Amino acid sequence: MSDKLTIAHWAEDDQPREKLRDKGPQALSNAELLAILIGSGTPGVSAVELMQTVLNGCNNNLNSLGKMTIRQLMDYKGIGEAKAITILAACELGKRRQAVSPEERPSLTTATKVYHYMHPKLQDLDVEEFWVLLLNQNYRLIKEIKIAHGGISEVTVDIRIIMREAVLANATILAVCHNHPSGSIQPSKPDDHLTQSIKNACNLMRLHLMDHIIIADGLYYSYHEQGRL
Repeated sequence: MSDKLTIAHWAEDDQPREKLRDKGPQALSNAELLAILIGSGTPGVSAVELMQTVLNGCNNNLNSLGKMTIRQLMDYKGIGEAKAITILAACELGKRRQAVSPEERPSLTTATKVYHYMHPKLQDLDVEEFWVLLLNQNYRLIKEIKIAHGGISEVTVDIRIIMREAVLANATILAVCHNHPSGSIQPSKPDDHLTQSIKNACNLMRLHLMDHIIIADGLYYSYHEQGRL
């Protein structure tokens, strides 16, 4: 039987995994975050306490921790080679994240912008696909989701799925679009009915339906631009 003090045996108030799950990573100390990575301490010393000791040796400076060698980390009782490598890998990832600019979410404020964003995904398809674009209040894309994949001239869309995805993503605005493999951008009566049904559902959920855009190769139809939304 292992004599290591594993996370499962920690006191309830000393379980950083559960704390991260319930309160988010910002609520954890550096020692608690590192303890999640190493997973176990030594008899009588939890992983959190072990990492507190290591950090104290670095003046509680993560930059200094990242400059330590594997051998220096292994000088601490309870830190083997695998744990030392894990700690240094985490420090390196943090350093690389700082060097990368945040990914800019596309701004989809008009039907033209939605068309240019979605056209590459839909232009070569020989069947219809229906997509929803979930946006924040500044019309920045949160995520795009393919809702349905259908036939040559129609696709079946479950509006409940659209609403569920919008709520889960905390979206406040959405645009929907689908392609017409025939090349015609004129909406059909089922397209009109679907648009109105989505609009009604959005009104009920206090969401803003920005547009329904029909995409063909080189052309698009916008319900909003046509004054139908």
